[in-house]
Amino acid sequence: MSIDVSGKKIIPIVSGGIDSTAMLWYLKSKGAQIIEALTFNYGQRHRREIDQAQAIVQRFNVAFSEEVRHKIIDMSFLKELIATGALVGEEDVPHEMYDSETQRVTIVPNRNMIMLSVAAGRAVTLKADLVAYAAHASDYEVYPDCRPEFVEAMDEALRLGNLWTPVGIVAPFVRITKAEIVKLGIELNVPFEETWSCYEGGERPCLECGTCLERTEAFLLNNARDPALREEEWGIAVKMLEKHKKREEKNNE
Repeated sequence: MSIDVSGKKIIPIVSGGIDSTAMLWYLKSKGAQIIEALTFNYGQRHRREIDQAQAIVQRFNVAFSEEVRHKIIDMSFLKELIATGALVGEEDVPHEMYDSETQRVTIVPNRNMIMLSVAAGRAVTLKADLVAYAAHASDYEVYPDCRPEFVEAMDEALRLGNLWTPVGIVAPFVRITKAEIVKLGIELNVPFEETWSCYEGGERPCLECGTCLERTEAFLLNNARDPALREEEWGIAVKMLEKHKKREEKNNE
């Protein structure tokens, strides 16, 4: 995470989840100038995370007396072009541990490259220095576009494509885990209660999809309760995690 963003004009991609929310607070703590936040509607199966992204940027503005603009970019047409998998296609969301091979069904083809390219164009327009996204080490197993090699390659591609108006990519969490992000977020008083992770997008989190299980584990590893869950939900979430971990251990025997 050792990257100097102090004084840099940054456009972060805010999804409404734990990682991008913690990244927003982290960048602020390091002296970055957040000039606009972007959220993408790429035709995902629900809008809950988009709604939470709006609430998160509002909380950020109140917390730091800022006036950061929040733009929701409608790219829902992508669903017609890349309608595959569980998030933009018709396949069911797998209810297994996050790092299992079955989670690859949640990959949206080329999503991060598309979003980063659009965000970079916006950054050039606004004369920003960097685009930020919250890729992290816990995503490596499932998502190739969250690995350091991808970040470095995209950063170089954007530099070459915008030589006269340089813009780069910063992924401050790319070498740390989800649990470490939660630890950092707790230290920075990040409003995790506003965040949404569940792939199912119901009224309340399902507690059993891969991202719900990963989220529960991250808080447990920090001896903390997920503030987005009611007390009884947290108890269920912990039991769900234990059940799936035992199933995984049995399958690996």
